[in-house]
Amino acid sequence: MGGKKLNIHFRKVLYGAILIASSPMFISCSGMDPRDVQVELEKTAPEAKITSYSQSLSDLGRMSEIFSTGVVKIQCSDIADNTGTSMTTGGEIQKNITEIMKSTLNSIGGNIVFIEYDPSFIQNQMVSGYSNFEDKVIPDVVITGGITEFDRALEGTDTGVDVGANASVSGVPSWAPSNEIAINMGDTSKTSKSRITLDFNMKDFRTLAGVPKMTATNSMEVGKALRQKELGITLFGPTFGLKGAMKKVQGRHEAVRLLVQLSMIQMVGKYTALPYWRLLGEDALPDSIVVEGVTANYYSLSPAFRIALAQQWLYVYGYDVGLTGKIDSATLAALQKVNPSFPATSQELSEQDFVNLYLNMPYDAAALGRRNALNKIINGAVEKQQAAASEPAPTQQAYRQPAAQAEPAAAQASAPSQAPAQAASQAAPPVAPAAGGNTSKSTGFGKKLSNSEW
Repeated sequence: MGGKKLNIHFRKVLYGAILIASSPMFISCSGMDPRDVQVELEKTAPEAKITSYSQSLSDLGRMSEIFSTGVVKIQCSDIADNTGTSMTTGGEIQKNITEIMKSTLNSIGGNIVFIEYDPSFIQNQMVSGYSNFEDKVIPDVVITGGITEFDRALEGTDTGVDVGANASVSGVPSWAPSNEIAINMGDTSKTSKSRITLDFNMKDFRTLAGVPKMTATNSMEVGKALRQKELGITLFGPTFGLKGAMKKVQGRHEAVRLLVQLSMIQMVGKYTALPYWRLLGEDALPDSIVVEGVTANYYSLSPAFRIALAQQWLYVYGYDVGLTGKIDSATLAALQKVNPSFPATSQELSEQDFVNLYLNMPYDAAALGRRNALNKIINGAVEKQQAAASEPAPTQQAYRQPAAQAEPAAAQASAPSQAPAQAASQAAPPVAPAAGGNTSKSTGFGKKLSNSEW
């Protein structure tokens, strides 16, 4: 503590000292009685728990409908603290976060269906005779994981300022305990950081094999801080002072919830090949796994089928194009509005145009309305195809190309661009085949595991 001594005449400081010392007493004279103690509790009403990812989860569900991923049934296993910290620290983090997982997955909606894992409940219902497995929905995938890291006090700081000055006063009466006056000020602060990490993986429900690259590992730093301030005045012996302290701890439990929500957005987004990073803010980067998956699908499709899919997406964008499977005048005009540099003479869709068109598709309410209208058109065309296929075959059946190699009828249509309803009634829509063992079907484009992946 720094200090400095001065010689000052007693009479010059006496009145000022008395005034300084007595000010707090006059201000708080009404509360000087120690028996008169009151404390106020802040009253708050219950409110819904809303985080920075609550809206993103809802938007992800709507995105799954607009991008037509097909229904995906997801179950989560028991998710717990694998570090043991919840026991040793008396609950500094959650012991089990399965309920957070349930509410997170169930809040997505759209084509994402959450199926709870609760063996004891199912067993009790079977014993009671209330239920059986006849109407139960079987999951497609299962998400496993847990809290895998909780490193405390990774970084800490301890800073402070301590300043003091004192002076000797001459002419002090003999009855005064001291001839010293002093002032001291202190300001100290302490901070520390901890890190929480969660890991999640996805498994196929039928085989219990891990789905390749379907994983999420996210960390978050949480901190706590303590700050103290002191002010002391010494007047000829007695000391008067003020002191205050503030301690803040960032919520560990809330941090775990945020990590769960972010991880589920990533997991579901990767599996369904959705551009989920658009829901996470402007600083979020595209996921290479999703981009690579869309690119791989581009090369697995014929040129006509690529165009037929692009026409679906252009309709969701808001352009009235027909499902012809060809770059006709209406399709060309729409493509040039999306990408002004698209060649006017091109009759094929490049990889970059295909990927960009898919990844930047709108996901607002208007886009959902157009997707629903388009699905009705496509479903109507499919029903007509099925009705035509059920008619008796002619005596001499014409040669048919194998289904695995056949072009969609929409891609083979030679009619000029028409309204979607008219085009769909004349040509089969590009419906992606469902993967083996997966009963959910997509009316557009999305991630579907092949038989070899299953």
